[in-house]
Amino acid sequence: LFQALHQLYYDPNIENKNLAQKWLMQAQVSPQAWHFSWLLLNMDKVPEIQYFGASALHIKISRYWNDIPADQYETLKSQLFTHITRFASGSKIVLTRLCVALASLALSMMPEAWPCAVADMVRMFQAEDSNVDGRARCLALLELLTVLPEEFQTSRLPQYRKGQVRSVLAQECGSVFPLLEQLLQQQDSPGFIKQKVLKCFSSWVQLEIPLMDCENLIQAAFTSLQDPELFDTAVEAVVNAISQPDAQRYVNTLLKLIPPVLGLQEQLRQAVQSGDMETSHGICRIAVALGENHSRALLDQVEHWQSFLALVNMIMFCTGIPGHYPVNETTSSLTLTFWYTLQDDILSFEPDKQAVYQQVYRPVYFQLVDVLLHKAQFPSDEEYGFWSSDEKEQFRIYRVDISDTLMYVYEMLGAELLSSLYDKLGRLLTNTEQPSTWQHTEALLYGFQSIAETIDVNYSDVVPGLIGLIPRISISNVQLADTVMFTIGALSEWLADHPVMINNVLPLVLQALGNPELSISSVSTLKKICRECKYDLPPYAANIVAVSQEVLMKQIHKTSQCMWLMQALGFLLSALQVEEILKNLHSLITPYIQQLEKLADETPNPSNKLAIIHILGLLSNLFTTLDISHHDDDHESTEVKKLPVQQGPNPVVVVLQQVFQLIQKVLSKWLNDAQVVESVCAIFEKSVKTLLDDFAPMVPQLCEMLGQMYSTIPQASAIDLTRQLVHIFAHEPAHFPPIKALFLLVTSVTLTLFQQGPRDHPDIVDSFMQLLAQALKRKPDLFLCSNLDVKAVFQCGVLSLKFPEAPTVKASCGFFTELLPRCGEIAPVGQVVHENGKVLLQAVLEGVGGQASRSLMDHFAEILFALNKHCFSYLSIWIKEAMQQDGFPSARVSPEQKETFSQQILRERVNKRRVKEMVKEFTLLCRGLHGTEYTADY
Repeated sequence: LFQALHQLYYDPNIENKNLAQKWLMQAQVSPQAWHFSWLLLNMDKVPEIQYFGASALHIKISRYWNDIPADQYETLKSQLFTHITRFASGSKIVLTRLCVALASLALSMMPEAWPCAVADMVRMFQAEDSNVDGRARCLALLELLTVLPEEFQTSRLPQYRKGQVRSVLAQECGSVFPLLEQLLQQQDSPGFIKQKVLKCFSSWVQLEIPLMDCENLIQAAFTSLQDPELFDTAVEAVVNAISQPDAQRYVNTLLKLIPPVLGLQEQLRQAVQSGDMETSHGICRIAVALGENHSRALLDQVEHWQSFLALVNMIMFCTGIPGHYPVNETTSSLTLTFWYTLQDDILSFEPDKQAVYQQVYRPVYFQLVDVLLHKAQFPSDEEYGFWSSDEKEQFRIYRVDISDTLMYVYEMLGAELLSSLYDKLGRLLTNTEQPSTWQHTEALLYGFQSIAETIDVNYSDVVPGLIGLIPRISISNVQLADTVMFTIGALSEWLADHPVMINNVLPLVLQALGNPELSISSVSTLKKICRECKYDLPPYAANIVAVSQEVLMKQIHKTSQCMWLMQALGFLLSALQVEEILKNLHSLITPYIQQLEKLADETPNPSNKLAIIHILGLLSNLFTTLDISHHDDDHESTEVKKLPVQQGPNPVVVVLQQVFQLIQKVLSKWLNDAQVVESVCAIFEKSVKTLLDDFAPMVPQLCEMLGQMYSTIPQASAIDLTRQLVHIFAHEPAHFPPIKALFLLVTSVTLTLFQQGPRDHPDIVDSFMQLLAQALKRKPDLFLCSNLDVKAVFQCGVLSLKFPEAPTVKASCGFFTELLPRCGEIAPVGQVVHENGKVLLQAVLEGVGGQASRSLMDHFAEILFALNKHCFSYLSIWIKEAMQQDGFPSARVSPEQKETFSQQILRERVNKRRVKEMVKEFTLLCRGLHGTEYTADY
């Protein structure tokens, strides 16, 4: 043992350390641990060894309590007391471990075997013991009393015992609190003892002790806040006491706490003035704890409304604390949730009472808006330049929190809030005497944007004025420009209803597109405008396309913004006449097609691969939103503006047919590259999703190309595109023959892949299973084709159930859940299931028995449910045979448990949820996890 401990603490070799640790962990739980723990605690040993002995005792007591005979309890208790007294002036870490061991013993013995445990502890340590100095005894007692509630919180007591022990401990606080009060009030108590007392109190209040019993100690903790040495511990104690959920029942005590909290305001102001962030943070935590946890209870005390309002104003001071977050202060962010809570509580009152509170608190919330917008202001450019990237990111998140708060406050203040923001902005921009800082303008706009982004401002009478003011803003820096862009974006729905105003702001957006620093804000705003206002944009279309083309060619934006820009142009072009669309598409796409032609002739290498993927991405993003049939128009207001139905082929199809051969050429060189193949498939997949039936003219050539691609080198993206085609054209007799041929080809190529070994291609197997499920859903008679080997497909599904990749297993379960209900109507399916269903059941039970991830159990349950519903007579025989195998599906379940499970499954043919519960229960038994803490939340 000593050798192993020496190795663990002092051997430089990490392998040896690990071996020693493993061996020692086994030693700790061995029966011999009872004996050696005491030997290791001898006073002549070094602290590391003593610590191991104390830890071993704690582990034995807390985890192996049932191994201790009842007649040993008293001996164990007195040995622990003796050792704690001995270590009171010894090593601190060993003392703490011994206290934790005694605490664990007490929790297991109380109340029957040790009725007044806590009172006994206090008495034992107060008894005179000449060998040990009184202060050391006092500290040891405080340590023991502090770890007792902590050990209770983490103990493994069963639920019914936990409740019982909690109420015993709560009663025993009568033995603890008077002692703590006395130690805090004694003039000669040294600081470190008071510190320990406050920690001990903090630990006890978490046992849900009535707040009125804590009153004296809370007041004493308030007094301790004046002592810098005790400040942090006193804050924790007060906050823990106020925040316990049970506290709101003691309204009178809560009311008594308001004056001492308000009494901290002078200390708070001094801390703010001297830049003492720790103190201001601590006092703010106390004010917020009282306000946030108990606002409802305190609002209810109508006759005390003034003292509660004073507390609210104190929290307002904390929200508006001077300095920039997070560099000069970190306190204001603590207060934001308080304002949500207070508003919710006010709005939850019945109308009459609410009206009274609205009168008092509306002005407070208007003040809050001013304070928040002041806090959201950027620092000066010079100061901001010195901030680290981490500080800038924290500030960004803080502004998002402020934005969310403003949006919430709108519910209380309504349209008046927008008017007040507009008035302020108007005064700021028209005041020539006092030129304002850009930070001030930006913050007001930011407030507007926060509200307009989520709240329908179409009825607001100030938006026209705001749109009129925006061009007057002299934009001198990036942050302001970004906010102007995002504000315009937030108003895009309003612009759709007031199209005459578009020309006020569109030039600003187009100008910003040329600035790489405004990339995200300008592109996302243009996209919103093109999406919401497309029917009003034809007069501006030529200009938008020209500017967009220019920035795309100059490569100003990063890839993802280029893709958004293409989506914006797709929306824009959707509202034009077909010949206009074709003309614009021609000028927009031609440069890329020429580039692609050049790239298609080059030998494949990494840099031209990126260029190809980029161009293909631009095309697929353009085709995602270019929709002339207006499938996405669900706004009633746009009904009027609908354009006449277009005649002739769809412009997207025209373009696709023009570039089809070029795409084939690119493919032929890059068939080996999954990303390029994926990008090609994406173009067609996006187009099919958008065009739906209009895509029909492309079906034959696309099916042919997909077939050639997949036969040469199978890739998942080709199967996904095939699935899309099956989904959309399943019921179109005219277009379905090429799709059927493609489906059969993909199936036969994939079956060959299964023979060669599918383990390296979980993505292909996953997509293939999804394709089969889609075929069964949309066009089940595909399974009647003479050249579809249903048996082989079934066997592939069973194999796929055993893959380690969860998504693949999930897709295979989906396939069987679609297949089994077809047993009756599709003869080949019925025959294969009846002949091979037992193999499927075997695979499902193996998964449930522990071979598959627990997250998949619901999907396996679906297969069992389908088997029971559609193949009942077979299932009852198969499940009996399967369960007769020894140790199947797990050695942990008994024959009786297997029989119970089988009967439960066979009985339940209606309620799928019940079957899922049975499978969850059974899989826990199979894994040996049933009834453990590990599965409590499962």
